[in-house]
Amino acid sequence: MFSSIRLRLSLSHLAVIILAMGLSAFLLLTFLENYFLDAAKNSLEAQARITAQALIPGSIPDEFQPESEDWAPAHNAIQQQQISNIAISAENLPSLPVDTFLNETDLTYLTDASLQLSTQLETRIRILNTQGIVLIDSQQEEQGSNLSTDSLVSEALTGKTSSRTDTRGEDTMHLALPAISEGQLMGVVYLSQTLGDITAVLHDLRTRLLLSTGIALLVSAIVALLLSRAISNPIHRLTNAATAVAHGDFDQQVPVRSRDELGQLSRTFNDMTARLRAARQMQANFVADVSHESRTPLTSIKGMVETLRDGAVDDPEVRDRFLSTIKTETDRLIHMVNDLLLLSQADSAALNLSQESIDISELVQTVVDQLLSQPDERKLELKTQIHPGTPLVWIDPDRIQQVLINLLDNAIKYSHDGGSVTIEAIPQKDQKVLIKIRDEGIGIPTEDLPHIGQRFYRTDKARSRAKGGAGLGLAIAKSFIEAHGGQLWVDSEEGQGTTVSFTLPL
Repeated sequence: MFSSIRLRLSLSHLAVIILAMGLSAFLLLTFLENYFLDAAKNSLEAQARITAQALIPGSIPDEFQPESEDWAPAHNAIQQQQISNIAISAENLPSLPVDTFLNETDLTYLTDASLQLSTQLETRIRILNTQGIVLIDSQQEEQGSNLSTDSLVSEALTGKTSSRTDTRGEDTMHLALPAISEGQLMGVVYLSQTLGDITAVLHDLRTRLLLSTGIALLVSAIVALLLSRAISNPIHRLTNAATAVAHGDFDQQVPVRSRDELGQLSRTFNDMTARLRAARQMQANFVADVSHESRTPLTSIKGMVETLRDGAVDDPEVRDRFLSTIKTETDRLIHMVNDLLLLSQADSAALNLSQESIDISELVQTVVDQLLSQPDERKLELKTQIHPGTPLVWIDPDRIQQVLINLLDNAIKYSHDGGSVTIEAIPQKDQKVLIKIRDEGIGIPTEDLPHIGQRFYRTDKARSRAKGGAGLGLAIAKSFIEAHGGQLWVDSEEGQGTTVSFTLPL
Protein backbone atom coordinates (compact mmCIF):
# COMPACT_ATOMS: atom_id res chain seq x y z
CA MET A 1 0.00 0.00 0.00
CA PHE A 2 2.79 2.42 0.90
CA SER A 3 5.15 1.36 -1.87
CA SER A 4 4.23 4.39 -3.99
CA ILE A 5 6.19 7.52 -3.23
CA ARG A 6 3.26 9.59 -4.51
CA LEU A 7 0.95 8.04 -1.91
CA ARG A 8 3.49 8.44 0.85
CA LEU A 9 4.07 12.08 -0.04
CA SER A 10 0.32 12.76 -0.12
CA LEU A 11 -0.23 11.05 3.23
CA SER A 12 2.71 12.82 4.80
CA HIS A 13 1.36 16.20 3.64
CA LEU A 14 -2.09 15.36 5.00
CA ALA A 15 -0.63 14.12 8.28
CA VAL A 16 1.26 17.38 8.76
CA ILE A 17 -1.83 19.43 7.86
CA ILE A 18 -4.10 17.41 10.18
CA LEU A 19 -1.63 17.71 13.03
CA ALA A 20 -1.18 21.45 12.48
CA MET A 21 -4.90 22.16 12.15
CA GLY A 22 -5.85 19.91 15.05
CA LEU A 23 -3.30 21.51 17.34
CA SER A 24 -4.33 25.00 16.21
CA ALA A 25 -8.02 24.24 16.73
CA PHE A 26 -7.38 22.75 20.18
CA LEU A 27 -5.28 25.73 21.27
CA LEU A 28 -7.80 28.20 19.84
CA LEU A 29 -10.77 26.56 21.57
CA THR A 30 -8.84 26.29 24.83
CA PHE A 31 -7.88 29.96 24.60
CA LEU A 32 -11.44 31.04 23.80
CA GLU A 33 -12.90 28.89 26.58
CA ASN A 34 -10.50 30.36 29.11
CA TYR A 35 -11.22 33.82 27.74
CA PHE A 36 -14.99 33.41 28.08
CA LEU A 37 -14.70 31.86 31.55
CA ASP A 38 -12.48 34.72 32.71
CA ALA A 39 -14.96 37.18 31.29
CA ALA A 40 -17.84 35.36 33.01
CA LYS A 41 -15.94 35.30 36.30
CA ASN A 42 -15.18 39.02 36.13
CA SER A 43 -18.78 39.75 35.20
CA LEU A 44 -20.06 37.60 38.06
CA GLU A 45 -17.70 39.25 40.51
CA ALA A 46 -18.86 42.67 39.33
CA GLN A 47 -22.48 41.57 39.83
CA ALA A 48 -21.64 40.31 43.30
CA ARG A 49 -20.13 43.65 44.26
CA ILE A 50 -23.16 45.49 42.87
CA THR A 51 -25.41 43.17 44.86
CA ALA A 52 -23.40 43.63 48.04
CA GLN A 53 -23.32 47.40 47.60
CA ALA A 54 -27.08 47.50 47.02
CA LEU A 55 -28.05 45.25 49.88
CA ILE A 56 -25.32 46.02 52.38
CA PRO A 57 -24.32 49.68 52.16
CA GLY A 58 -20.70 50.43 53.00
CA SER A 59 -19.60 46.86 52.46
CA ILE A 60 -17.55 47.61 49.27
CA PRO A 61 -14.53 49.95 49.27
CA ASP A 62 -14.63 53.06 47.08
CA GLU A 63 -12.18 51.72 44.52
CA PHE A 64 -14.70 49.07 43.54
CA GLN A 65 -17.56 51.45 42.86
CA PRO A 66 -19.06 51.17 39.36
CA GLU A 67 -17.70 54.50 38.22
CA SER A 68 -14.12 53.36 38.89
CA GLU A 69 -12.17 52.17 35.78
CA ASP A 70 -10.42 49.53 37.88
CA TRP A 71 -13.75 48.00 38.78
CA ALA A 72 -15.11 47.55 35.23
CA PRO A 73 -14.07 44.34 33.48
CA ALA A 74 -12.11 45.00 30.29
CA HIS A 75 -13.28 41.95 28.35
CA ASN A 76 -16.39 43.22 26.62
CA ALA A 77 -17.71 46.72 26.06
CA ILE A 78 -21.34 45.52 25.87
CA GLN A 79 -20.87 43.61 29.10
CA GLN A 80 -19.47 46.71 30.78
CA GLN A 81 -22.43 48.77 29.66
CA GLN A 82 -24.88 46.11 30.88
CA ILE A 83 -23.32 45.98 34.34
CA SER A 84 -23.20 49.76 34.53
CA ASN A 85 -26.93 49.86 33.81
CA ILE A 86 -27.53 47.27 36.54
CA ALA A 87 -25.42 49.31 38.92
CA ILE A 88 -27.57 52.37 38.22
CA SER A 89 -30.68 50.30 38.93
CA ALA A 90 -29.15 49.05 42.18
CA GLU A 91 -28.58 52.61 43.31
CA ASN A 92 -32.35 53.20 43.14
CA LEU A 93 -33.07 50.39 45.61
CA PRO A 94 -33.94 51.47 49.16
CA SER A 95 -30.94 51.20 51.47
CA LEU A 96 -30.45 49.74 54.91
CA PRO A 97 -28.61 51.51 57.69
CA VAL A 98 -24.88 51.10 57.35
CA ASP A 99 -24.50 49.46 60.80
CA THR A 100 -27.10 46.79 60.14
CA PHE A 101 -25.97 43.14 60.32
CA LEU A 102 -27.54 40.58 57.99
CA ASN A 103 -28.84 38.41 60.82
CA GLU A 104 -30.71 41.40 62.06
CA THR A 105 -31.91 42.59 58.63
CA ASP A 106 -35.49 42.86 57.53
CA LEU A 107 -35.75 39.72 55.43
CA THR A 108 -38.67 41.12 53.49
CA TYR A 109 -36.45 43.94 52.24
CA LEU A 110 -33.68 41.52 51.30
CA THR A 111 -36.08 39.21 49.54
CA ASP A 112 -37.62 41.96 47.45
CA ALA A 113 -34.26 43.52 46.60
CA SER A 114 -32.58 40.23 45.73
CA LEU A 115 -35.49 39.19 43.52
CA GLN A 116 -35.33 42.50 41.70
CA LEU A 117 -31.57 42.25 41.17
CA SER A 118 -31.79 38.58 40.24
CA THR A 119 -34.29 39.43 37.52
CA GLN A 120 -32.08 42.15 36.14
CA LEU A 121 -28.86 40.12 36.37
CA GLU A 122 -30.37 36.75 35.33
CA THR A 123 -28.33 35.32 38.18
CA ARG A 124 -29.29 33.28 41.25
CA ILE A 125 -28.57 35.34 44.33
CA ARG A 126 -28.16 33.86 47.80
CA ILE A 127 -27.46 36.02 50.83
CA LEU A 128 -25.72 34.24 53.72
CA ASN A 129 -25.06 35.46 57.22
CA THR A 130 -21.75 35.19 59.03
CA GLN A 131 -22.51 31.57 60.02
CA GLY A 132 -23.11 30.48 56.40
CA ILE A 133 -26.90 30.23 56.82
CA VAL A 134 -28.88 31.11 53.71
CA LEU A 135 -31.10 34.05 54.56
CA ILE A 136 -32.33 34.81 51.07
CA ASP A 137 -32.43 32.66 47.92
CA SER A 138 -33.73 34.34 44.77
CA GLN A 139 -35.02 30.94 43.65
CA GLN A 140 -36.53 30.38 47.15
CA GLU A 141 -35.09 26.87 47.45
CA GLU A 142 -32.43 26.96 50.18
CA GLN A 143 -33.62 29.51 52.77
CA GLY A 144 -32.31 28.39 56.14
CA SER A 145 -29.83 25.93 54.71
CA ASN A 146 -26.34 25.86 56.17
CA LEU A 147 -23.75 26.19 53.37
CA SER A 148 -20.74 26.69 55.60
CA THR A 149 -19.32 23.36 54.39
CA ASP A 150 -19.30 24.61 50.80
CA SER A 151 -15.69 25.34 49.88
CA LEU A 152 -16.60 28.67 48.30
CA VAL A 153 -18.62 29.75 51.33
CA SER A 154 -15.94 28.64 53.77
CA GLU A 155 -13.33 30.71 51.92
CA ALA A 156 -15.68 33.70 51.73
CA LEU A 157 -16.27 33.51 55.49
CA THR A 158 -12.52 33.94 55.91
CA GLY A 159 -12.63 37.11 53.80
CA LYS A 160 -11.59 35.66 50.41
CA THR A 161 -13.48 35.88 47.14
CA SER A 162 -13.52 32.52 45.35
CA SER A 163 -15.22 30.91 42.38
CA ARG A 164 -15.64 27.58 40.60
CA THR A 165 -17.25 26.12 37.51
CA ASP A 166 -19.62 23.18 37.97
CA THR A 167 -19.83 20.94 34.87
CA ARG A 168 -22.35 18.49 36.33
CA GLY A 169 -25.58 18.84 34.41
CA GLU A 170 -25.82 22.34 33.01
CA ASP A 171 -22.51 24.22 33.19
CA THR A 172 -22.75 26.77 36.01
CA MET A 173 -20.31 29.24 37.54
CA HIS A 174 -20.53 29.98 41.27
CA LEU A 175 -18.90 32.90 43.10
CA ALA A 176 -18.89 33.74 46.82
CA LEU A 177 -18.02 37.32 47.82
CA PRO A 178 -17.53 38.37 51.45
CA ALA A 179 -19.44 41.54 52.40
CA ILE A 180 -17.04 43.50 54.60
CA SER A 181 -17.68 46.88 56.18
CA GLU A 182 -14.99 48.70 58.14
CA GLY A 183 -12.99 45.50 58.39
CA GLN A 184 -15.89 43.49 59.81
CA LEU A 185 -17.59 40.62 57.95
CA MET A 186 -21.25 41.44 57.38
CA GLY A 187 -22.20 38.29 55.43
CA VAL A 188 -21.66 36.53 52.11
CA VAL A 189 -23.08 37.20 48.66
CA TYR A 190 -23.29 33.84 46.81
CA LEU A 191 -24.06 34.11 43.09
CA SER A 192 -24.65 31.32 40.55
CA GLN A 193 -24.97 31.86 36.81
CA THR A 194 -25.45 29.33 34.03
CA LEU A 195 -22.88 29.24 31.21
CA GLY A 196 -25.35 28.23 28.53
CA ASP A 197 -24.43 31.12 26.25
CA ILE A 198 -20.72 30.36 26.51
CA THR A 199 -21.36 26.63 25.96
CA ALA A 200 -23.48 27.40 22.91
CA VAL A 201 -20.82 29.69 21.48
CA LEU A 202 -18.08 27.11 22.03
CA HIS A 203 -20.26 24.38 20.52
CA ASP A 204 -20.92 26.56 17.49
CA LEU A 205 -17.20 27.27 17.18
CA ARG A 206 -16.37 23.56 17.36
CA THR A 207 -18.94 22.83 14.64
CA ARG A 208 -17.58 25.56 12.41
CA LEU A 209 -14.00 24.47 13.03
CA LEU A 210 -14.87 20.88 12.15
CA LEU A 211 -16.58 22.03 8.98
CA SER A 212 -13.71 24.30 7.99
CA THR A 213 -11.24 21.54 8.85
CA GLY A 214 -13.08 19.11 6.59
CA ILE A 215 -13.08 21.62 3.72
CA ALA A 216 -9.41 22.45 4.33
CA LEU A 217 -8.50 18.75 4.36
CA LEU A 218 -10.33 18.19 1.07
CA VAL A 219 -8.52 21.10 -0.56
CA SER A 220 -5.25 20.04 1.06
CA ALA A 221 -5.67 16.50 -0.25
CA ILE A 222 -6.06 17.83 -3.79
CA VAL A 223 -3.05 20.13 -3.38
CA ALA A 224 -1.00 17.32 -1.81
CA LEU A 225 -1.87 15.04 -4.70
CA LEU A 226 -0.79 17.67 -7.22
CA LEU A 227 2.43 18.41 -5.33
CA SER A 228 3.28 14.73 -4.92
CA ARG A 229 2.62 14.19 -8.62
CA ALA A 230 4.96 17.08 -9.45
CA ILE A 231 7.65 15.35 -7.38
CA SER A 232 6.97 11.74 -8.32
CA ASN A 233 6.57 12.25 -12.08
CA PRO A 234 10.23 13.28 -12.63
CA ILE A 235 11.33 10.35 -10.46
CA HIS A 236 9.11 8.03 -12.52
CA ARG A 237 10.64 9.36 -15.74
CA LEU A 238 14.14 8.90 -14.30
CA THR A 239 13.29 5.34 -13.25
CA ASN A 240 12.04 4.42 -16.72
CA ALA A 241 15.08 6.04 -18.36
CA ALA A 242 17.47 4.28 -15.96
CA THR A 243 15.77 0.96 -16.72
CA ALA A 244 16.24 1.58 -20.43
CA VAL A 245 19.92 2.44 -19.87
CA ALA A 246 20.34 -0.75 -17.85
CA HIS A 247 19.11 -2.66 -20.92
CA GLY A 248 21.65 -0.96 -23.17
CA ASP A 249 19.71 2.03 -24.52
CA PHE A 250 22.15 4.90 -23.87
CA ASP A 251 20.17 7.43 -25.93
CA GLN A 252 17.83 8.21 -23.04
CA GLN A 253 17.33 11.87 -22.04
CA VAL A 254 14.91 13.22 -19.43
CA PRO A 255 13.47 16.75 -19.57
CA VAL A 256 14.84 19.24 -17.04
CA ARG A 257 11.93 21.38 -15.84
CA SER A 258 13.21 22.84 -12.59
CA ARG A 259 16.31 24.08 -10.85
CA ASP A 260 15.81 22.14 -7.63
CA GLU A 261 17.36 18.83 -6.58
CA LEU A 262 15.19 16.89 -9.05
CA GLY A 263 16.28 19.18 -11.88
CA GLN A 264 19.90 18.73 -10.84
CA LEU A 265 19.40 14.95 -10.73
CA SER A 266 17.90 15.04 -14.24
CA ARG A 267 20.83 17.07 -15.55
CA THR A 268 23.26 14.65 -13.92
CA PHE A 269 21.42 11.70 -15.46
CA ASN A 270 21.56 13.30 -18.91
CA ASP A 271 25.26 13.98 -18.47
CA MET A 272 25.78 10.37 -17.39
CA THR A 273 24.01 8.99 -20.47
CA ALA A 274 26.02 11.35 -22.69
CA ARG A 275 29.22 10.04 -21.12
CA LEU A 276 28.01 6.46 -21.54
CA ARG A 277 27.32 7.10 -25.21
CA ALA A 278 30.76 8.63 -25.59
CA ALA A 279 32.32 5.69 -23.78
CA ARG A 280 30.44 3.22 -25.96
CA GLN A 281 31.54 5.08 -29.07
CA MET A 282 35.09 5.20 -27.76
CA GLN A 283 34.95 1.47 -27.09
CA ALA A 284 33.69 0.82 -30.62
CA ASN A 285 36.38 3.08 -32.06
CA PHE A 286 38.98 1.40 -29.89
CA VAL A 287 38.04 -2.07 -31.12
CA ALA A 288 38.01 -0.83 -34.70
CA ASP A 289 41.39 0.87 -34.28
CA VAL A 290 42.97 -2.18 -32.67
CA SER A 291 41.58 -4.34 -35.46
CA HIS A 292 42.88 -1.93 -38.09
CA GLU A 293 46.32 -1.53 -36.54
CA SER A 294 46.80 -5.28 -36.03
CA ARG A 295 45.36 -6.29 -39.40
CA THR A 296 48.12 -4.60 -41.41
CA PRO A 297 51.12 -6.37 -39.76
CA LEU A 298 49.22 -9.66 -39.51
CA THR A 299 48.33 -9.51 -43.19
CA SER A 300 51.93 -8.71 -44.03
CA ILE A 301 53.22 -11.59 -41.90
CA LYS A 302 50.69 -14.00 -43.39
CA GLY A 303 51.60 -12.99 -46.95
CA MET A 304 55.33 -13.42 -46.34
CA VAL A 305 54.84 -16.78 -44.66
CA GLU A 306 52.75 -18.01 -47.60
CA THR A 307 55.37 -16.72 -50.02
CA LEU A 308 58.08 -18.59 -48.12
CA ARG A 309 55.97 -21.76 -48.12
CA ASP A 310 55.51 -21.43 -51.87
CA GLY A 311 59.26 -21.73 -52.47
CA ALA A 312 60.78 -18.40 -51.61
CA VAL A 313 62.43 -20.02 -48.59
CA ASP A 314 64.93 -21.56 -51.00
CA ASP A 315 66.22 -18.11 -51.94
CA PRO A 316 68.51 -17.02 -49.04
CA GLU A 317 68.27 -13.32 -49.86
CA VAL A 318 64.46 -13.30 -50.08
CA ARG A 319 64.15 -15.56 -47.06
CA ASP A 320 66.34 -13.33 -44.87
CA ARG A 321 64.54 -10.16 -45.98
CA PHE A 322 61.12 -11.71 -45.30
CA LEU A 323 62.17 -13.05 -41.91
CA SER A 324 63.53 -9.63 -40.95
CA THR A 325 60.24 -8.02 -41.96
CA ILE A 326 58.28 -10.64 -40.04
CA LYS A 327 60.37 -9.91 -36.95
CA THR A 328 59.80 -6.16 -37.31
CA GLU A 329 56.04 -6.56 -37.67
CA THR A 330 55.95 -9.00 -34.74
CA ASP A 331 57.85 -6.53 -32.55
CA ARG A 332 55.42 -3.85 -33.60
CA LEU A 333 52.47 -6.01 -32.54
CA ILE A 334 54.12 -6.85 -29.23
CA HIS A 335 54.82 -3.16 -28.60
CA MET A 336 51.19 -2.25 -29.36
CA VAL A 337 49.85 -5.00 -27.09
CA ASN A 338 52.12 -3.80 -24.26
CA ASP A 339 50.91 -0.24 -24.77
CA LEU A 340 47.30 -1.38 -24.66
CA LEU A 341 47.99 -3.29 -21.46
CA LEU A 342 49.47 -0.15 -19.87
CA LEU A 343 46.44 1.90 -20.91
CA SER A 344 44.10 -0.74 -19.54
CA GLN A 345 45.93 -0.68 -16.19
CA ALA A 346 45.77 3.11 -16.10
CA ASP A 347 42.02 3.08 -16.86
CA SER A 348 41.29 0.55 -14.12
CA ALA A 349 43.53 2.35 -11.55
CA ALA A 350 45.67 -0.81 -11.44
CA LEU A 351 48.78 1.06 -12.50
CA ASN A 352 51.17 0.59 -9.59
CA LEU A 353 53.46 3.57 -9.04
CA SER A 354 56.71 3.28 -7.11
CA GLN A 355 57.10 6.94 -6.23
CA GLU A 356 60.19 8.47 -4.68
CA SER A 357 61.93 11.85 -4.46
CA ILE A 358 63.83 12.39 -7.72
CA ASP A 359 65.97 15.21 -9.09
CA ILE A 360 64.16 15.93 -12.36
CA SER A 361 67.31 17.42 -13.94
CA GLU A 362 69.17 14.14 -13.52
CA LEU A 363 66.28 12.14 -14.98
CA VAL A 364 66.02 14.50 -17.97
CA GLN A 365 69.76 14.30 -18.58
CA THR A 366 69.64 10.49 -18.45
CA VAL A 367 66.94 10.43 -21.16
CA VAL A 368 68.82 12.96 -23.30
CA ASP A 369 72.07 10.99 -23.06
CA GLN A 370 70.18 7.82 -24.01
CA LEU A 371 68.75 9.48 -27.15
CA LEU A 372 72.07 11.13 -28.08
CA SER A 373 73.78 7.76 -28.00
CA GLN A 374 71.68 6.62 -30.94
CA PRO A 375 72.94 7.26 -34.52
CA ASP A 376 71.65 10.63 -35.76
CA GLU A 377 71.71 11.49 -39.45
CA ARG A 378 69.38 14.49 -39.14
CA LYS A 379 71.77 16.70 -37.14
CA LEU A 380 69.15 17.49 -34.44
CA GLU A 381 70.16 19.36 -31.27
CA LEU A 382 68.74 18.37 -27.87
CA LYS A 383 68.88 21.20 -25.31
CA THR A 384 67.96 21.22 -21.61
CA GLN A 385 66.95 24.26 -19.54
CA ILE A 386 66.56 23.39 -15.87
CA HIS A 387 65.76 26.52 -13.86
CA PRO A 388 67.89 27.06 -10.76
CA GLY A 389 66.21 26.01 -7.51
CA THR A 390 64.02 23.36 -9.13
CA PRO A 391 63.00 21.11 -6.20
CA LEU A 392 62.79 17.35 -6.07
CA VAL A 393 59.68 15.74 -7.52
CA TRP A 394 57.64 12.83 -6.08
CA ILE A 395 57.34 10.44 -9.03
CA ASP A 396 57.80 6.93 -10.34
CA PRO A 397 61.09 7.41 -12.28
CA ASP A 398 60.48 4.51 -14.68
CA ARG A 399 57.04 5.80 -15.72
CA ILE A 400 58.15 9.41 -16.12
CA GLN A 401 61.23 8.29 -18.03
CA GLN A 402 58.90 6.47 -20.43
CA VAL A 403 56.84 9.66 -20.76
CA LEU A 404 59.94 11.71 -21.57
CA ILE A 405 61.11 9.16 -24.14
CA ASN A 406 57.71 9.06 -25.86
CA LEU A 407 57.40 12.84 -26.01
CA LEU A 408 60.99 13.40 -27.11
CA ASP A 409 60.66 10.67 -29.73
CA ASN A 410 57.58 12.42 -31.16
CA ALA A 411 59.36 15.78 -31.11
CA ILE A 412 62.34 14.32 -32.96
CA LYS A 413 60.17 12.54 -35.54
CA TYR A 414 58.32 15.68 -36.53
CA SER A 415 61.27 18.10 -36.38
CA HIS A 416 63.05 19.45 -39.46
CA ASP A 417 66.57 18.27 -40.18
CA GLY A 418 69.11 20.40 -38.33
CA GLY A 419 66.44 21.71 -35.94
CA SER A 420 66.43 21.66 -32.13
CA VAL A 421 64.34 20.13 -29.35
CA THR A 422 64.32 21.82 -25.93
CA ILE A 423 63.40 20.36 -22.54
CA GLU A 424 62.60 22.95 -19.85
CA ALA A 425 61.80 22.50 -16.13
CA ILE A 426 60.12 25.42 -14.28
CA PRO A 427 59.14 25.42 -10.56
CA GLN A 428 55.51 26.50 -9.96
CA LYS A 429 53.80 28.16 -6.99
CA ASP A 430 51.24 25.36 -6.57
CA GLN A 431 53.73 22.79 -5.28
CA LYS A 432 54.40 21.43 -8.77
CA VAL A 433 57.10 21.50 -11.45
CA LEU A 434 56.24 22.34 -15.05
CA ILE A 435 58.02 20.37 -17.78
CA LYS A 436 57.97 21.66 -21.38
CA ILE A 437 59.20 19.79 -24.48
CA ARG A 438 59.36 22.18 -27.40
CA ASP A 439 60.29 21.43 -31.01
CA GLU A 440 60.56 23.50 -34.20
CA GLY A 441 58.90 20.96 -36.46
CA ILE A 442 55.88 20.78 -38.71
CA GLY A 443 53.34 21.52 -35.94
CA ILE A 444 49.79 20.27 -35.65
CA PRO A 445 46.80 21.59 -37.60
CA THR A 446 44.30 23.55 -35.51
CA GLU A 447 41.44 21.14 -36.26
CA ASP A 448 43.49 18.21 -34.95
CA LEU A 449 44.50 19.77 -31.61
CA PRO A 450 41.30 18.77 -29.71
CA HIS A 451 41.92 15.11 -30.64
CA ILE A 452 45.55 14.99 -29.59
CA GLY A 453 45.95 12.37 -26.85
CA GLN A 454 43.11 10.18 -28.04
CA ARG A 455 44.05 6.56 -28.61
CA PHE A 456 45.07 5.60 -32.14
CA TYR A 457 44.62 9.18 -33.32
CA ARG A 458 47.22 10.35 -35.81
CA THR A 459 47.36 13.66 -37.64
CA ASP A 460 49.18 11.94 -40.57
CA LYS A 461 48.36 8.26 -40.57
CA ALA A 462 50.63 7.38 -43.49
CA ARG A 463 53.63 9.11 -41.92
CA SER A 464 52.97 7.61 -38.50
CA ARG A 465 52.59 4.08 -39.81
CA ALA A 466 55.77 4.38 -41.84
CA LYS A 467 57.62 5.36 -38.71
CA GLY A 468 56.07 2.56 -36.67
CA GLY A 469 53.64 4.62 -34.57
CA ALA A 470 50.16 3.45 -33.61
CA GLY A 471 48.91 6.68 -32.00
CA LEU A 472 49.22 5.40 -28.43
CA GLY A 473 52.36 7.16 -27.20
CA LEU A 474 50.73 10.45 -26.18
CA ALA A 475 47.72 8.65 -24.68
CA ILE A 476 50.08 6.58 -22.50
CA ALA A 477 52.02 9.69 -21.49
CA LYS A 478 48.81 11.48 -20.53
CA SER A 479 47.61 8.49 -18.47
CA PHE A 480 50.93 8.29 -16.59
CA ILE A 481 50.96 12.02 -15.82
CA GLU A 482 47.35 11.96 -14.58
CA ALA A 483 48.17 8.93 -12.43
CA HIS A 484 50.79 11.15 -10.70
CA GLY A 485 48.17 13.84 -10.08
CA GLY A 486 49.44 16.11 -12.85
CA GLN A 487 48.10 17.42 -16.16
CA LEU A 488 49.33 17.22 -19.75
CA TRP A 489 48.38 19.54 -22.63
CA VAL A 490 49.61 20.42 -26.12
CA ASP A 491 50.14 23.83 -27.74
CA SER A 492 50.99 23.94 -31.41
CA GLU A 493 50.88 26.06 -34.52
CA GLU A 494 51.10 24.42 -37.91
CA GLY A 495 54.52 25.05 -39.48
CA GLN A 496 55.93 26.64 -36.29
CA GLY A 497 56.43 23.65 -33.98
CA THR A 498 54.76 22.01 -31.00
CA THR A 499 55.11 22.35 -27.21
CA VAL A 500 53.95 19.53 -24.95
CA SER A 501 53.67 20.59 -21.27
CA PHE A 502 52.96 18.57 -18.16
CA THR A 503 53.15 19.06 -14.38
CA LEU A 504 54.62 16.84 -11.68
CA PRO A 505 54.05 17.01 -7.89
CA LEU A 506 56.87 18.01 -5.54
